[in-house]
Amino acid sequence: MIMNNSAILYLYDAKLCNPNGDPDEENRPRMDYEREINLVSDLRLKRYIRDYLLQKGYELYVQKVDNASVTSEQRISSIDDKGDIAKAAKEAFIDIRLFGATITKKNDNHSITGAVQFNWGYSLNPVKLLESSITSHFSTDAKNLQGTIGKDYRVQYSLIAFSGIVSGKRAEETGLKKEDLDLMDEAMVKAIPLLATRSKIGQEPRLYMRFELKDSETVLKDLRNYIEIRKGEEIDDIRDIRSISEYSLEIGALADYINSQASKIKNVLYFYDNDLNITIGGERKSVEGIFSGLPLTRL
Repeated sequence: MIMNNSAILYLYDAKLCNPNGDPDEENRPRMDYEREINLVSDLRLKRYIRDYLLQKGYELYVQKVDNASVTSEQRISSIDDKGDIAKAAKEAFIDIRLFGATITKKNDNHSITGAVQFNWGYSLNPVKLLESSITSHFSTDAKNLQGTIGKDYRVQYSLIAFSGIVSGKRAEETGLKKEDLDLMDEAMVKAIPLLATRSKIGQEPRLYMRFELKDSETVLKDLRNYIEIRKGEEIDDIRDIRSISEYSLEIGALADYINSQASKIKNVLYFYDNDLNITIGGERKSVEGIFSGLPLTRL
């Protein structure tokens, strides 16, 4: 089927948790230390989507088999390729249709670029890091009966923003279906709270917008450039924000930009949390009110 381009804006927050640990930094939350900005990789976001699809019962290319990691060749061996391994893989695995993959098989390798791509997410607010000691009741060896002490690193509060695209032309190449995108939209709203772990609990999706365009040629700019956090009057320093109730999300510039592109937009699929204070010029607004001139589909 013919598919159009889409532009994606996705916001979720993280409170007293570790949104994306850096293994090279003792698993501290990823940071741009010069700007005090919290970073989250696109792979972390894709992992949430994949885990949600697994929970729904879908077979994925990137997954463990019998709780063990497998090679690309081992994973591909589970399908009947009928002489065309790339085509068979795209038909078999929804995550290849969405995100692409590198397929390695003896004398038959393929690199498939996915239709859906995200860049790294970053916090819209400067973020404080919190550090504490944690104690394990398990000793490192038989001679050490005291257990072990480690470090636990978390963010105080981070409102993380992702930008992404759906390429209509690459969707044709990967065989991406409308049903696949519907599942991705669903995952963006439901995956993070449903798949919480000890280090990830405290995260909530706050805003998701997928602007479906009218063709596969049109693109929109990075929509994060048009939004900003504005601290509440009770907060002296924006670095002291601890919860969603202590700021507003100002999107006046986004409204102006999207409305200027309205003739190119076919539909807006969206979700927002009522706890998120969305404003234009300091006045609280709803997504429905701001984009009333566009076709809207609430998820």
